[in-house]
Amino acid sequence: MNKNKLFLVMISFSFWLSSSLCAQNYPNRAVKLIVTNPAGGSSDIMARTIAQKLSELWKQSVIVENKAGGGGTIGMVYAANQPADGYTILFGAQGPTTVTPLLSKVPYEMTRDFYPLSLVSTGPSVMLVQASLAERNLQDFIALAKAKPNTLNFGSGGVGNAHHLSAELLNLASGIQTTHVPYKGGIAAANDLAAGQIQFMFAEVAPVMPLIKAGKLRPIAVASPKRIALLPEVPTFIESGFPGFISIVSWGLYLPTGVATSVIAQLQIDVRRVMTDPDLVKRFAELGFEAQYSSPDEYRQFLAAETIKYARIIKENRIKAE
Repeated sequence: MNKNKLFLVMISFSFWLSSSLCAQNYPNRAVKLIVTNPAGGSSDIMARTIAQKLSELWKQSVIVENKAGGGGTIGMVYAANQPADGYTILFGAQGPTTVTPLLSKVPYEMTRDFYPLSLVSTGPSVMLVQASLAERNLQDFIALAKAKPNTLNFGSGGVGNAHHLSAELLNLASGIQTTHVPYKGGIAAANDLAAGQIQFMFAEVAPVMPLIKAGKLRPIAVASPKRIALLPEVPTFIESGFPGFISIVSWGLYLPTGVATSVIAQLQIDVRRVMTDPDLVKRFAELGFEAQYSSPDEYRQFLAAETIKYARIIKENRIKAE
């Protein structure tokens, strides 16, 4: 073997050894889990549950950092600019990772700046109306909307968020014409719906359960393949005559691009253990979500399908960022 070949072999072995030791020692200090939403909401609760389980597994602190603002953009940019050493993980919500880049130019690029590690949570949107509304089911509501085009308003937590697009998907699927009223948060929209200021909205289940239990809001359909445990009496859109109407809110874990493959491999093993932990699965179910695990390739395929779906909704409804 000549000197050049020997040098290359030594370099390759050194890289392999360094990478292997890196994985064996990972993590040997605190890990940051970045959340692009404020503290206290569904995203934050799920992220903190994951952080606790990872901390127990690793015997290291996993610190949740809420970097909210700008529709998630602030947290995304912060996470993208962290060292690619495996000690920063992004808990990425569907809005800033999938929808926002379709609506406007953002200071990050998902395929360039982030490595999709795993899908970790999905949950259906539920369609809500004021409890006093005479129309008791989805078909009756659609008949009302068709009889009064452009007079019914729906609310959401902001232009382009998942629940806004769910309502636009209903417009497309049913042929009704309704008007979007954006709010600064989903709870504000739900309170206005309960007060009769708007006529319907889509939402995650857990945050609106108090209003449902108080008899102020009525769920009339869930956008999932099957009925959900938190609302067992509420039919799906599929049961209500809309085959294929599924609107799933999702979250995943991402890394800044460039993390060593050995660390990624270790993270895949550990994330799978955490996301299949019975206590975590139960906690997510109590929030109305399903704990998930996927390989990076499976997650890329999921994201690609979601991007195509939302790009179509945005284009056909001519949705623009605020």
